Amino acid sequence: MPTIGFLHTADVHVPTFRALVAEWAPGALSRHVVDESLLADARAGLPYRDRLRERLGELADTDVVVCTCSTIGATAEQLGPRVVRVDRPMAEEAARYARIGVVHAVESTLGPTRALLAEAGAGAGLTDVPCPGAWERFEAGDLHGYHLTVAARAREAAAGVDVLVLAQASMAPVADLLSDLPVPVLASPRLAVLRAAAQAGRHPGAPH
Repeated sequence: MPTIGFLHTADVHVPTFRALVAEWAPGALSRHVVDESLLADARAGLPYRDRLRERLGELADTDVVVCTCSTIGATAEQLGPRVVRVDRPMAEEAARYARIGVVHAVESTLGPTRALLAEAGAGAGLTDVPCPGAWERFEAGDLHGYHLTVAARAREAAAGVDVLVLAQASMAPVADLLSDLPVPVLASPRLAVLRAAAQAGRHPGAPH
């Protein structure tokens, strides 16, 4: 039976991705490692690469690893040949559209997300959609307020874009709040789990 590993920078992601695996990859097992300091150090400009390598090493016996933090995802992919950054499948889907709104609550996510979209083939039509005050709500444990704040800001930006990209995995529930919009709203978790399940299924039990 294939095993999907997950590296998180917040505990809140564990039940979310556990449920997604149960729904979209019912034949797979999941293992989770959480290290909040990775995101904190990345945001502060402090070194985190060696510790990230150690955390990925804790998931070395899984078939594929999903790094659920967009800020450190590119580095995680560099360090692990079987690492999938959570936003890569979403970026590939978003790149099909001309005008892309990048919704983000943490500034450190923006650069890596824009670079990934460019790598996926997105053109110059990227619009930054910051969500002031949202991340403070997340850090305070007010997930409902966080999602409402992000949804309100995304709704304001929708008229000027062809697709909205929720740049952080923690924003995924916002997609349901925006289901009435005339443009697609892309969230990364489900797409990442589908990609990881496909990769794990191709190489179950392979040596690492």
